[in-house]
Amino acid sequence: MSDTLVSEMINGIYDLKRTDKGDLVKNLSEAAVDVEYTIKRIETDDEEIKSFLFTLGCYEGEKVTVISILAENYVISIKDARYSIDSDLAEAIIV
Repeated sequence: MSDTLVSEMINGIYDLKRTDKGDLVKNLSEAAVDVEYTIKRIETDDEEIKSFLFTLGCYEGEKVTVISILAENYVISIKDARYSIDSDLAEAIIV
């Protein structure tokens, strides 16, 4: 069974990132496009990043969706608003 699962993952048939609730995704930079996730926490030592994300509405329990990814920029939707964030901010958002 495990050999089959590994084989399917290598061939791209089974995508671990695309679960219904996003349970296996660690941070927003690993999230699938057009899937709604719940923010579990903001993980960074930089208080400016925490404060900035809080002003966008990024805090524990809030819903977030990645609309698109272009280069290292992520367009996200939070509370019916769209924002563009870089990969450092996306990595700080744990879903």
